[in-house]
Amino acid sequence: MSPLRRLLRRGARAHAANLLSKLHAADVARLISLLDGNEIDQVFDLLLQRDPDRAADVLAELENSEASQILDGRPDADIASILAQLDPDDAAALAADLPDTVRAGVLELLEQAGHDQVEGLLGYDEQTAGRIMSPEIFTLQEELTIGRAIETLRARSEELEMVFYLYVVDARGHLVGVCSLRDLLLRGQDETLDGVMNKQIVAVNVDTDQEEVAQLVARYNYLALPVVDHGNKLVGIITVDDVIDIMREEETEDILRMAGVGEDEEEVLTAPLWRNVLLRLPWLMAAWIGGVLAAQVIGGYEDFPELALLVPFIPIILGMGGNVGTQAATIVVRGMATGRLAGAQRISTVFREIRVSLALGLIFGVLLGLGMLATDFESMANRSLALAVSLSLVTSMAIAATVGASVPILLKRFGVDPAIATGPFVTTSIDVLGIVAYFTIAGFLFR
Repeated sequence: MSPLRRLLRRGARAHAANLLSKLHAADVARLISLLDGNEIDQVFDLLLQRDPDRAADVLAELENSEASQILDGRPDADIASILAQLDPDDAAALAADLPDTVRAGVLELLEQAGHDQVEGLLGYDEQTAGRIMSPEIFTLQEELTIGRAIETLRARSEELEMVFYLYVVDARGHLVGVCSLRDLLLRGQDETLDGVMNKQIVAVNVDTDQEEVAQLVARYNYLALPVVDHGNKLVGIITVDDVIDIMREEETEDILRMAGVGEDEEEVLTAPLWRNVLLRLPWLMAAWIGGVLAAQVIGGYEDFPELALLVPFIPIILGMGGNVGTQAATIVVRGMATGRLAGAQRISTVFREIRVSLALGLIFGVLLGLGMLATDFESMANRSLALAVSLSLVTSMAIAATVGASVPILLKRFGVDPAIATGPFVTTSIDVLGIVAYFTIAGFLFR
């Protein structure tokens, strides 16, 4: 039992409050995630009583679903007061998870208090740059001198949380350039920003998908990206801490999709039994269909004289092929998700995976064949069987790599999310094609 839980159960609220005050907000959030509902309410009430700002910081560190549970049932005025302490993007993320009626009341109270930015962010689609950006931005006019720009920065230092880059705008608010603090310190005081700023700007539109935003930050190693509207007016920035959250969210979605269990981690962990069954049913149905088709293929060879000899090796041929196919599919899906694989790189990756699978197939095929020959080298049937199994293992792994690497690329071309559909396609295809290849090779050699 954690020290915090022991203090709560003993009713030592003052000691619990002291313990919480010594911890980082992220550590408090971690502790809260280990408590039950009543204990969570007690902890959050303690935080609110001692330091409302710190309570808001802890709320921002929690998963949105956990934070929504804490806010659930509290008066609209209390929720609005808590959200007002947060950055607008964090407040918008939490407000989006509130029930519709509660959200409407909270947003109205926030607007009356001068925090109308939250409602503006909720006007953008989910998982877009507009929804996750921070509208609190520091800008400088292009005609300012460096000396005047430094004075402006000092005057507003109290209200600025993070200034990674200084964005320069024209009289209409259009983004025209960017410069760093280093530029201001090393250039002459009388030079204008127009002559110092970098005009080669990497920016995103409010409708840009958040995954593309993360890819741009990773590609250029930026600490922040400016967000512009359709008229190139600067409306916000996305900072690296937001991008880290995006990457974690997108990676979790891809992993869950490829496993065929949905895309929402919270739903997977907490959804009722029937919901989990429905989430997994389509993926497993595809695997079931593949198994039925494979059984039908095997049934078509029931008159094959050596069928009894071949059947024991079906699991290893399909199993090795399935593993290779999954590896190839994972590499390609992940490469496309991160932007590392594009254009001709995708085709070269397919051929590379085929070469790797052939090398692995030869290694395991030779080992398996030698092991079979060691048991009975004199029998012609056993030698034919050993050769058939070895060649089939190589062929099955090559087919699996081809399918596993190619299917995600084809699905992407037709606008289908590879992370969702790759698993069923690969599993079904490898089962059927592997069996066909195995019995075709064996039939040729035995004849």
